[in-house]
Amino acid sequence: METEVEKSTIRSIKKRKKIVLGIIISICTLLIIYFGMAIYFMNHFYFGSTINKISVSGKSVEAVNEQMASEIQKYKLNIKERGGTNEQISGKEIGLKYDMNVEFKDFKDKQNPYKWVSGVFNTKDSKMIVGVKYDKDLLKEQFDKLSCFDSSKVIEPKNAGYKYINNSYVIVDEVNGNKGNKDILYKDVIDAVSTGETTIDLDASNYYVKPQYTSKSPKVVATRDMLNKYVSSKITYTFGKDKEILDGSKINKWVTVDENSEVTFNEKEVEIYMDVLASEYNTVAKTRNFVSSSGKVINIGGGSYGWAINKVKEIQDLISIIKEGKSIEKEPAYYQTALYHGKDDIGKTYVEIDLSGQHLWFYKNGVLITQGDVVTGNDGSDKTRTPSGIYMINYKERNATLKGEGYASPVNYWLPFNGGIGIHDAGWRDKFGGVLYKTGGSHGCINSPYDVAKTVFDNIETGTPVVCY
Repeated sequence: METEVEKSTIRSIKKRKKIVLGIIISICTLLIIYFGMAIYFMNHFYFGSTINKISVSGKSVEAVNEQMASEIQKYKLNIKERGGTNEQISGKEIGLKYDMNVEFKDFKDKQNPYKWVSGVFNTKDSKMIVGVKYDKDLLKEQFDKLSCFDSSKVIEPKNAGYKYINNSYVIVDEVNGNKGNKDILYKDVIDAVSTGETTIDLDASNYYVKPQYTSKSPKVVATRDMLNKYVSSKITYTFGKDKEILDGSKINKWVTVDENSEVTFNEKEVEIYMDVLASEYNTVAKTRNFVSSSGKVINIGGGSYGWAINKVKEIQDLISIIKEGKSIEKEPAYYQTALYHGKDDIGKTYVEIDLSGQHLWFYKNGVLITQGDVVTGNDGSDKTRTPSGIYMINYKERNATLKGEGYASPVNYWLPFNGGIGIHDAGWRDKFGGVLYKTGGSHGCINSPYDVAKTVFDNIETGTPVVCY
């Protein structure tokens, strides 16, 4: 009778025999598979084999010959364009065929059937590129027919731009368009046909001409910020009680931005704006309604008195203010100022001279300070006639000598208001007024009695209006 130890030993021996038998069976199975596949690959291409990127996996040389002949016949190159448009160039249209200097059998013979296992991991002997032949003239002809070259359909790329809306500038997105580089595409087509590629995606290639600046370009963003700085400016011009407000609603029309996002300030438009201000608020030589001492309303134009904006300086000042994005209240720069703003810029302090009545009045703050008959320029000559108009006292001088052609006249009080024409005493005269000016008038000055000239001189300030009519 077997002991327990003997029974255990017998079971172990049986178990080892089963394991060894299993290993032998597995090895035999693997050998059968290996040699079976080796026999298969003696007449078939490795799995994963390609010719011109066309799969010939597991096929015989005969089958591949037929397949490749069929593939070359139905070859089409698909060109994917923007907007969902697709165009094709077919192999038939360009006389496409294989350059069979190397046969497919040679490719197959390089694949050792007994190394098929390593062929799964090493694709070196599993890929083949067969050269093709085509008619270059036919290819160029088909290429030139592509509708993407039709000028009527080509949309030019456009850089990001700017739009003024709701008191500020916003960036307008760039236009990608569909204009392309024909030379680049022609090279891509030749490469695709030569290697068997069936698709060219123009967006993925380098075909399309791109805008230089997009909405995200730092320069575009910086330009927008600069424009918004300009239109944030607010300039309030004051003309006495009147005001003129200049803000972004007008400023935005004075700036232009080119395709390269370069900003230009249109100084001509600024000049036009300044011309409008000057037309409205300049008063030099403008016709005024003047109420004379007799109570009659007289229309007087000409002369040098009044407001005159210094347009050249103010244009430059204004542009500088806008570029700094300031908001200020200011008077414009003036060549010349008057005593008061408004239509009645003469005010209540002035000298009034009636040329036909040969009389002078001087009012200060509405009060008559002095008056008297005078002798004005000789009416018989344009050179000596006293011109009408509204002028102002340029300066005051005591004990002056007035010089001219053939004369030198010393005076006690000299008040020039129109070049060499002014008010002064005339000690050489014993009569004033009447019609003396018609034949015995002055050289253009206002000859006044001594006391009248003295009173005016003692009470008048430089810049006081002189009204001659």
